[in-house]
Amino acid sequence: MAFEGLTGRLQDAFSGLRKKGKVSESDVQEVMREVRLALLEADVNYKVVRNFVKTVREKALGEEVLGSLNGGQQVVKIVNDELTELMGGEQEKIVFAEPGQGPTVYMMTGLQGAGKTTTAGKLANYLRKQEKKKPLMVAADIYRPAAIDQLQNLGEQLDIPVFSMGDQVSPVEIAEKGIQQAIDDNRDVVIIDTAGRLHIDEDLMNELEDVKAAVNPHEIFLVVDAMTGQDAVNVADSFNERLEISSVILTKLDGDTRGGAALSIRSVTNKPIKFTGTGEKLDAIEPFYPDRMANRILGMGDILTLIERAQQEVDEDRAAEMAEKMRENRYDFNDFIEQMDQMQNMGPMEDLIKMIPGMNQVPGIADFEMDPKDIAHMKAIVLSMTPEERENPEILSQKRRRRIAKGSARDIAEVNRLIKQFKQSRDMMSKMSKGNMGGMEQMLGGGVKGKLGKMAMSGMAKRNKRKKKKKIRRKK
Repeated sequence: MAFEGLTGRLQDAFSGLRKKGKVSESDVQEVMREVRLALLEADVNYKVVRNFVKTVREKALGEEVLGSLNGGQQVVKIVNDELTELMGGEQEKIVFAEPGQGPTVYMMTGLQGAGKTTTAGKLANYLRKQEKKKPLMVAADIYRPAAIDQLQNLGEQLDIPVFSMGDQVSPVEIAEKGIQQAIDDNRDVVIIDTAGRLHIDEDLMNELEDVKAAVNPHEIFLVVDAMTGQDAVNVADSFNERLEISSVILTKLDGDTRGGAALSIRSVTNKPIKFTGTGEKLDAIEPFYPDRMANRILGMGDILTLIERAQQEVDEDRAAEMAEKMRENRYDFNDFIEQMDQMQNMGPMEDLIKMIPGMNQVPGIADFEMDPKDIAHMKAIVLSMTPEERENPEILSQKRRRRIAKGSARDIAEVNRLIKQFKQSRDMMSKMSKGNMGGMEQMLGGGVKGKLGKMAMSGMAKRNKRKKKKKIRRKK
């Protein structure tokens, strides 16, 4: 997950400061030294770090902060505000053509290997689902082997048309005729996938400039691999000088634990990041919100993104029906499987948990990982039940459980544990949905430090201990 290293370092730096009332100048200086080192280790551009630290220090050393009774909290707020500003301040939305002015044209640019073609497919999918557009993808990369085939395969998977003229026609002609095809087919968005290189060269830039001049795109997206760190910033700067890009799409942000590119690109190029790639699936693309990203970096969670993901995956009528079943304690294993599938579609469980405000401060949460195999094993157990057993878990006798264990190739203890946890969860959800706050408080026992929190942390601790033992055995 992006920024894991930076988040940990910043939380360590601010942990003592948050507890303090009044802060001294030496407190601020010490914290800013830690912040500076944390940003540099996250591969943030040196000049960006220098300016950022200078701005925060000047604001933090103001009389209002040093004389305040909650100065530590104010310093954290200043850092949060400046991080948000560093990444662009407010979210900048994608540009569309004015009504009646023909299709919106987007030009995808970037180096080979940045994920440009896949991102073209993800963007098309996003625009169709979230913006209710009718996109057409244009295969104008005639140099990379199989680039055209890759885009066509993406189009088939997404059921989105792809315009191609093969690899013997100039990219300019392909782009122009692709737009005409979109007009003829009443398509309102054209996404042109252009060629990349392993490095920036004159031929590549000349060709991209020719395509730009021919189609006059509404947006020129530069697709940048976040995992390349400082090189991503240098690439963005070079492309911007020649093409005057309109915005950036950061790919593979989920695979970069540092995240320095996201913090540097806006400041260096003065161009906004509009989307981030967050996984391999074709719906793993998100609009970029500077304020939400700043909250994530500082371990404050991102509840708005979590809600939006849930809204995309959960049908409102079905959710209301599920809530009613919980209230009446009729929640069964069929509902359990359905909800597991929805959660998986929202993203890795460990990432979702860290979006909940305050969870980053729970001991052990940074090391929490949910093995996809665990979910597959649970599903195997449930799917080995008969329809009657899934609908009525109360009839699951030991004889039935042994049959289920055999059918799912899992241990009987694992089957018993899942059924026990399911019943406990069902009872808890029933009490919570009825508004029984006394019962809920009793179960929570004071939040993450209470009964429920201890159970979760105990499970994580055991899992992490097992992983460490396995690593030690491998080394031996």
